[in-house]
Formats: sequence, structure tokens, C-alpha cells
Amino acid sequence: MGKEENRFWAFLRGLAPAVPVVMGYLPIGFAYGVLAINGGLTAFETVAMSVIVYAGSAQLMAVSLFEAGINPFSIIATTFIVNLRHLLMSASLAPYLERWRKGEVAAFCYELTDESFGVHSLRFERGETAPHQTLSINLTCQLAWIAGTVLGALAGGLIRDVKPFALDYALPAMFIALLVLQIKNRLHLLAALAANALSLFFWLGGVTQWNVILATILAAALAAGVETWTKRTSS
Repeated sequence: MGKEENRFWAFLRGLAPAVPVVMGYLPIGFAYGVLAINGGLTAFETVAMSVIVYAGSAQLMAVSLFEAGINPFSIIATTFIVNLRHLLMSASLAPYLERWRKGEVAAFCYELTDESFGVHSLRFERGETAPHQTLSINLTCQLAWIAGTVLGALAGGLIRDVKPFALDYALPAMFIALLVLQIKNRLHLLAALAANALSLFFWLGGVTQWNVILATILAAALAAGVETWTKRTSS
């Protein structure tokens, strides 16, 4: 009995990295649920999207496009472009998954989000690459998103506007916190600030769907160039 209890508590401690994400996903999932119901989706469709799609920004965008009467093919194309940044995130984490089984890699990719990417980037650098724990963290995060969605769908008829509750700020605030944890030196800070400035520049310039991807590529290239130049001058 003692060993089983120790394993149980060890399992719970292994889920600790998911706590910040859960705290952000519950209110944002709730906001999505409310917006989806008010946008014309049924409760089943609202929850099903969180189970199948599981992409916060894409779901919120899809709901707004659905409410505006945009045709399904345009919605699919738009959300596909928005989620192209997942190619960069997957490429960044791929070297840590070389010893994983194909099924484990598929399950990991299915539940990879911006926030879980931030969590696993820190974990993988510390050598915490066990598939079981990693997939458990991802599942915990998605269940929190689904739980928030269910609550939002149930309250959808009572709440017409989520802005007064400032729920839309929970996700950016959580992601900023995860980003800060990854900044370990001046080069990381430079890359973060450059990506932020470039993303805002592209957004203001009208590139509202590619701004994150372009900013990420350019900021990473800038940081790589600075790192190469620093090594050459110091050698």
C-alpha cells in the first residue's frame, strides 16, 4: 500500500508543470464555450471542437468566422494558416522524441499547443523526456481546456459578452510567464524582444495571419547570427 501511495504522489508531482497551463486554459476555454454558443454552435459541436481540434486561437477564430457566415473551406484554410507555427514548434522538439514510438509521437503532436510547447521546452532541456509523463501532462492540459469549454457552453445562454470578465487576458499572461522562464541569457532576451517587436510590426502592417511565423523565423535568424558572430570574435 505504501508503494502504491508513493507512486500516486510521484505521478501527481510529475503533473506539476501542467498547473500553469490548466489555470490559463480553464478561463479561456470557458470564454470559447460562451462565444461558441452565442455564435450559433450547439453544445455538442462546441465541446467536440475542443476534443478534436484543440487549438485555442484557431477555435476562437473559427467561431467568429462561423458567426459571420463564412463558408467552411475558408474557415479551414484560415485556421490552417494560423496554426502553421506548429511546424516550427514540432521541429524544435523533434530531436528529443527520436527514441519514442510512432504512436507516442503522434499522440504528442496531436496535443501540442503553444503553452505545452513552452512547458516541454523547459522539461526536455532538463532531460525530462519520458513519454508517459509527457503525454500525461498534455492530457491534463487538454482535459482542462475541455472542462472550461463545457462550463462555458452551459453558461452560454446567460453571458453575452466575456470582455468585462477580462478572460481574454488569461492566456497571454500565462504564455508570457512561460516565456520568461525560458530566458536564461542576454541572447534569449534579445530573441524574445526582437520576436515581439517584429510580430507587432507585421501585425500593424496588415500581415495578421503570418506575423507570428515571420517574426519567429527572423528573430531566430538574428539570434543565430549574433551567436555565431560572438563565437568568432571570442575565439
